[in-house]
Amino acid sequence: QVQLVESGGGLVQAGGSLRLSCAASGSFFSHNAMGWYRQAPGKGRDVVATISSGGSAYYVESVKGRFTISRDNVKNTLYLQMNSLQPEDTAMYYCSNILPPQYWGQGTQVTVSS
Repeated sequence: QVQLVESGGGLVQAGGSLRLSCAASGSFFSHNAMGWYRQAPGKGRDVVATISSGGSAYYVESVKGRFTISRDNVKNTLYLQMNSLQPEDTAMYYCSNILPPQYWGQGTQVTVSS
């Protein structure tokens, strides 16, 4: 059974930083491309950043230069370092594998105040 557990969210002022973590089941994680997604109230769930099993990263334009995705295949953990946070980054953040079937955790809330 695949399990994903996100953590690290919170309330931060604009310009601040947070580091999200996603702990994953062992054998599932190391062989899969992973991603961070976010869902703001009343909106759909959108990809924020992805990383291949080998470490190649992709970012949506709105977070380039501010967010950094990384992974530790020994600790089976995915990370998202978020700097220069803005109110528009406020959302529930989820980690997931890229290819279907996708598995989801419970998410971690990020709230950025202006």
